[in-house]
Amino acid sequence: MNNHTYVAIMAGGVGSRFWPASREARPKQFLDVMNTGKSLIRLTFERFLALCPPENIFIVTNKIYRDQVREHLPELTDNQILCEPSRNNTAPCIAYTALKLYALDPEANLIVAPSDHVILSEIQFIDTLKQGLKFTAENDALLTLGIRPTRPDTGYGYIRYEQNGDSEVKKVRQFTEKPVLERAREFLAQGDYLWNAGIFVWRVKTLLDAFQKNAREIYDILSAGQSKYNTNEEQDFIDTNYPRTPSISVDYAIMEKADNIYTIPSSFGWSDLGTWASLHSETEKDEQGNRISGAKIITHDTHNSLIRIRPDKLAVIGGLDDFIVVDEGDVLLIYPKNREQEIKALTAKVRENYGPEYL
Repeated sequence: MNNHTYVAIMAGGVGSRFWPASREARPKQFLDVMNTGKSLIRLTFERFLALCPPENIFIVTNKIYRDQVREHLPELTDNQILCEPSRNNTAPCIAYTALKLYALDPEANLIVAPSDHVILSEIQFIDTLKQGLKFTAENDALLTLGIRPTRPDTGYGYIRYEQNGDSEVKKVRQFTEKPVLERAREFLAQGDYLWNAGIFVWRVKTLLDAFQKNAREIYDILSAGQSKYNTNEEQDFIDTNYPRTPSISVDYAIMEKADNIYTIPSSFGWSDLGTWASLHSETEKDEQGNRISGAKIITHDTHNSLIRIRPDKLAVIGGLDDFIVVDEGDVLLIYPKNREQEIKALTAKVRENYGPEYL
């Protein structure tokens, strides 16, 4: 293993599209949604042990989830858990991580990845990251993994890349936000578009140079505490100054502005697992196309549905096709799978009628 390889796992989100299983107090990264006996954050952590030792893996999360990170990843020291006092999107959290790691190791070569993605071919995933790490170690490059699209999906952003040349690492031409269906079909037909997976590789020095050039306000605020990182003064500095940073994604702040952006077109069974429908799509189903989680479930004339029932409850379900059924004890969700985009909006009605108790 390369001692200069580090991983930062972003684990501060709420996962509101996975409501009612994912709640403000215990979001989806801490849930066993894959029925493996392990949470998503645990699976992600273990996946990266093939690239670096556990002491080189850092978690970036919200302060309110510090204890849950410790519960799921007891191998980590307190210094490996970066606690944000506010949710300011991905650019500030990545800048904070880069500054902290630069103070530890100026030669750090860093992978940044979300805590709640599914990777079905882990060997291929690790091999792809090794290619990326080699490239960023030798070049001043900001690299993002792009996924070869298998369908015209409107839920992902897209990366357009230059197809010329034999290298597996490609120059990025442009980023495109989530398209309408017709545009997504055009992207697939053109053959030079990839899904944006939100998984990055870069040397921290190259990354900090990009922040200085393209997102100076974030850099100036957080670099003022350079001498405090990895000391007892770090959290106080972050608590005071981090909320002052602009709330902006790293794509907008850095990736869409810089001219040294590269990608590796990849296929390793990736899903961002952003919704119940994606969980149903990416995981094993029975002969009726149902993805069932629960100990006592009887189905009749039920097809293409995701059913998640508490293990202590008997559920008898019939006559459903293409539905989501999620029982969390205090909340029962029954909703057409092809209308799941409405669920997030409906949680606003839950809050309006019943307060934050069920969110």
